[in-house]
Amino acid sequence: MRRIVGIVLAALLIGGVAAAVVAGREGQDTGTATKTVHGVIGSEKAEFFADPDVVKALAAKGYTVKTETSGSWAMEGLDLKGYDFAFPSSQAPADELAAKYHARQPLPRPFYSPLVVVAHRSAAEVLAANGLATLGKGSGTLRMAAYLKAAEHDRTWQQLKGAGAHGELTGTLYIATTDPATSNSGALYLAAASYVADGGRVAADTAAVTRTAPLMRKLISVQGAQQTSTDAAFRDFVSGAGNPLVLVYESQVAALLAQGQDVGDLTVLYPDTTANSDHTVVPLTEAGRALGELLSSDPALRRLAVTHGFRPQGASAEFTAATAAHTTYLNQNLTGVRQAPVPASAVLHEMARRAKGQGGSTS
Repeated sequence: MRRIVGIVLAALLIGGVAAAVVAGREGQDTGTATKTVHGVIGSEKAEFFADPDVVKALAAKGYTVKTETSGSWAMEGLDLKGYDFAFPSSQAPADELAAKYHARQPLPRPFYSPLVVVAHRSAAEVLAANGLATLGKGSGTLRMAAYLKAAEHDRTWQQLKGAGAHGELTGTLYIATTDPATSNSGALYLAAASYVADGGRVAADTAAVTRTAPLMRKLISVQGAQQTSTDAAFRDFVSGAGNPLVLVYESQVAALLAQGQDVGDLTVLYPDTTANSDHTVVPLTEAGRALGELLSSDPALRRLAVTHGFRPQGASAEFTAATAAHTTYLNQNLTGVRQAPVPASAVLHEMARRAKGQGGSTS
């Protein structure tokens, strides 16, 4: 069943990408659109901008939006000359880009999404049986301190009570993430993990990074090759491939539920300490700023953002109403979830480098 769901999801994604490519090849604006804006976005927003309803809503306001995707932290290395906006997946890389391109503050932040861990039911039940999670029917809470302690001691699935009944649960226990050096979700994972590991303190300098560097290194090195985007990681998980625990955005789960797809034995674990992904527009031109503000304020676009799983800034009622049928899987009010402050971009960059074994000593 998971393989069938994966094929259906892949077909939907390919259709969305195809629509975006066709739109990008058009030499002239269509419908009522009068202005074309170009942007670089995180891959998790590709489906949103390719959605025909979003295209229509933007056109009604006078815009055609053409996008290319990039890892949020990799955007800094791109030449953005000729673009109207960049749209990374959190505020830290956005602030870095804003400083580089002298973008005027405040930066528009249309919507956000917390990081969650998706698990197959068997894995979630084993975690719960060993005190690493609490579990409901289709969702639960990952106990971050307990999980990090297990990671620090190199616990394997085979050492966990009840894992022997599930042949797929073998090897070292870990959460699969994207590359923290280039991808927003991977970097935010380190931000939340280091915050918990350092007694609820946000890393502010090299000394703080050094205190948690050995554990952060373990969290990353155990994974081997990492995906560059949560889009690919989530598709692999839904298709039944890859690790039994995968870090993704809540928006990806909510969007799949909104499409009415059969999610099989999917269980959504909300870390009791996590980080929000604040999708932040970096205006490179006035047209880019106008688009960012439109995404934040236009009721139709806010509703469409919710259908793609995002939580609009400044209000919870829209998300709560839209996901009322999916509370089995979604923690609408983020009850019991603490938001970890995200370190400054320079500190987070250093943390990612150290976690990947680059620069400094992690011994």
